[in-house]
Amino acid sequence: MSCPPGSSLVARVRSARRRQRVTEHKKPVLTVIGEAVVDLVPGDHPGHYQARPGGSPFNVAVGLARLGHRTALMARLADNAFGRQLRAHATAEGLDLAPAPHAAEPTTLAVVSLDSSARASYDFYAAGTADWQWTDAELARVPRDTNVLHVGSLASWTPPGDLRVHAAVAALRSEGNVVISYDPNVRPDLVGEPARARPLIEQFVRVAHIIKASREDIDWLYPGAGPEQVSGRLLDLGALLVVITDGPRGALLYRAGNTPISCSGRQVQVADTIGAGDAFTAGLLGGLSRRGLLAPGDLLRWPADLLTAAVEEAVLISALTCERVGADPPFARRARPGDPHSPLTRADLDFAEAVTPAVRRARREMTGAVAE
Repeated sequence: MSCPPGSSLVARVRSARRRQRVTEHKKPVLTVIGEAVVDLVPGDHPGHYQARPGGSPFNVAVGLARLGHRTALMARLADNAFGRQLRAHATAEGLDLAPAPHAAEPTTLAVVSLDSSARASYDFYAAGTADWQWTDAELARVPRDTNVLHVGSLASWTPPGDLRVHAAVAALRSEGNVVISYDPNVRPDLVGEPARARPLIEQFVRVAHIIKASREDIDWLYPGAGPEQVSGRLLDLGALLVVITDGPRGALLYRAGNTPISCSGRQVQVADTIGAGDAFTAGLLGGLSRRGLLAPGDLLRWPADLLTAAVEEAVLISALTCERVGADPPFARRARPGDPHSPLTRADLDFAEAVTPAVRRARREMTGAVAE
């Protein structure tokens, strides 16, 4: 007889984290929970697609690793051809896959369409696939030295695993030692009507400290409400920091009791928008972590200029990703002179730096053409 979702998970997570707290000085660990899918991106000829690694959480984890952060990925990677390619790609990118289960179910597929402005939309083949079948035991494997946990996207509102993911995140929130980030990454074709989606998403908002959402997300979830009204609701639900992205117009930053901050967008030549929001999330969490974010209370204590600098970096990293085909965020240069807390500039980021032969090989294996 199985236990209700999350019934024993709080005790497991707390017990595991009590047994081993990291005391030596190390770079913080950022852990990402969620789906890893294969994006089928339009190729050079009609009816042909290229298989690329994707899924919002997977993209966020890769983005963090490329910025030089110790990153663990908790994704249920299938034991099929696509799943093995995803695992090989993640390993080549330097992600810690120790907490990533081997799943018996198949890999989720997302067929990408691009409109005349190179904006991406997705058709998912997700029924019964690996990403939604989480168990309590799998979710208790959150690395014990995690400082920042990011969760979101389809895995946070797709049954049957969504309740178990929520229980794991709620357990960490109750401990008070881990900064929790959430991005709903709404997909209306999968989640249903706004009235159904709102409670699913708001249950995660209640256990998160940082909320990143796109303008498209909030306009769909809360019709007729602007960013200020929506951010107020999310803060009232328990978030400490809300960041709303608005494509080429940049992003808005909200904290309770503080004046909203607007960060301008960057003008770039857009190849497509695949992974742009995920690159933003990686840039935001990476920027906060590099500046010393170690506890939820930092988000309340920090001066506005520190938070603004992290958001501006995220805007830059997202914009540069739009110049590339597919979810392909930049690397931070290894040798970066000056204050490590100073803002990243375009000169600090590169698309060739640190691309090892293993990464190149994984990319070649992943991006073979697939006929329709």
